[in-house]
Amino acid sequence: MTESVSLARRPLGKTGLAVTPLCIGCAPLGDMPETFDYGVSEEQALATIRAIFASPINFIDTAASYGDGESERRLGIVLRELGGLPSRFVLASKADRDLHTGDFSGEQMRRSVERSLRLLGLNQLQLLYLHDPEHTTFEQAMSAGGPVEILQRCQQEGLIAHLGVAGGPIDLMRRFVETGIFEAAISHNRYTLLNTEADAFWDVCLNYGVAAVNAAPYGSGILAKGPGAYPRYMYQDAPQSMLTRARQMEAICKRYGVPLGAAALQFSLRDRRITSTIVGISRPERLTETIVLAEYPIPAELWGELEAI
Repeated sequence: MTESVSLARRPLGKTGLAVTPLCIGCAPLGDMPETFDYGVSEEQALATIRAIFASPINFIDTAASYGDGESERRLGIVLRELGGLPSRFVLASKADRDLHTGDFSGEQMRRSVERSLRLLGLNQLQLLYLHDPEHTTFEQAMSAGGPVEILQRCQQEGLIAHLGVAGGPIDLMRRFVETGIFEAAISHNRYTLLNTEADAFWDVCLNYGVAAVNAAPYGSGILAKGPGAYPRYMYQDAPQSMLTRARQMEAICKRYGVPLGAAALQFSLRDRRITSTIVGISRPERLTETIVLAEYPIPAELWGELEAI
């Protein structure tokens, strides 16, 4: 059997922060049925957030765009109950474009930061990512008075402790990491059992001393619920070729008596280049289920069979 995954904290790049290899994603808690195909009531979200803060996982991820502020607002309710962010936790958020107008200017980044602080009830954001820069251009993002410069100014003012970048297209993400400005980088849905597009990107992060954070190891659900129950990848219908491979992987895991979700999660967790893996949850019991999947014993032979597919 392979070694079970430890939840011991590890350095988050050069930030000085220490995080668990599992990070809880709070996008579903923003009540986004158009993205996830299900809604999450405030009562359920608050119960889940309280469970997160009572768990051994100390890394939490949200964004201004999740529910257009709803995820941050709900987190803020619980943070106020706790009297602020508990000292052992690391909470990351993301600065976003205006979801109504598409404005991705420097001024919008400041508005996003200020709203996040207000909704969360915090004086400083420990880690803030420039989010989804594919909605602008690299040149505009890096321009004088543009999004990156304004986020750096917010950092100088003490509103942000550490800057990261989180986005989709790998070539674009590489360009941002290579600026040397960012201390952490998130890639989502691009390093899973079904898609390893981000593989070389983790090497870039390693070379620049940037903490690599892998989001959506289940490909938005297909590798957790199975292709029969959830035939979607990256929040849209999965192509037939991908469904075929997912079914083959599911059959192999079943033969070994291993949940497909355990293999999908540990595929990310076992990669030493990746500092932490973000898993979105929508209800309290998912916390325990996620930890069980992370620690599930997997025969070494299983990885070879999955890699062959």
